Amino acid sequence: MSLEAAATLARGGFACLFSTADEYERALITERRAQWRYTQGRSYWPFALFGGCALVVAGIVLLFA
Repeated sequence: MSLEAAATLARGGFACLFSTADEYERALITERRAQWRYTQGRSYWPFALFGGCALVVAGIVLLFA
């Protein structure tokens, strides 16, 4: 009897907490939002890349002019 109870208890440890993938994704997104992983901070990389490309184009124009 105790062997059956131990087997049932062991099987319960491998059970998934979520019944569907949607439920898992919702819980994952909720947890990441609680950790502030999806913040909308301002990123200056696009401006820096644009400025760098503009300088390269201006340098090429001045070089061949």
